[in-house]
Amino acid sequence: MTDDTSSMFPAGRTALIVRMPEAEPVVRDWQERIDPATRAGAGVPAHVSVLYPFLQEHLIDASILAGIAATLSPHHAFDLRFERTGRFPGMLYLAPEPDAPLRRLTRAITGRWPDVRPYGGRYPDPVPHLTVAQRAPEADLDAAEADLNGRLPLTARARAVDLVAYDGTAWRERASFTLREPGK
Repeated sequence: MTDDTSSMFPAGRTALIVRMPEAEPVVRDWQERIDPATRAGAGVPAHVSVLYPFLQEHLIDASILAGIAATLSPHHAFDLRFERTGRFPGMLYLAPEPDAPLRRLTRAITGRWPDVRPYGGRYPDPVPHLTVAQRAPEADLDAAEADLNGRLPLTARARAVDLVAYDGTAWRERASFTLREPGK
């Protein structure tokens, strides 16, 4: 098997993500079948990105980690519901609702690091999403979408934001920042 991820992710790339383990049973089979990053064993869990890409891994030190923690500390854990699928060109995703708490997390991080823009600044208002597959044939995306629409809705709780880094082979967790439970 060729490593499809080498062209997708350079070593040292990082991201801030919210893992969605509740979505794994719904999306994992499709991810393993048609998503190159998952098929290549890159360790990409079901997640919604808060900021991709973040800083290069070699720039992340104790002060950056402390800055992330301080930036996220006012934010509470929250529930999400995935009721529908959505599409970008060549990509199928689950749409989180409400998406406002995810957008607030992104704004908080980009407010602290204004030179780091979501998706390199390609999209002026990035849409929060849980990627099911990208770079897959349209027929595969259509089949996955039909199946997933019959398995929704699902609910998930955003409890933490994880800093992950790509080491050239797989995504690895570098740190996790727990979101406060309401009332705390």
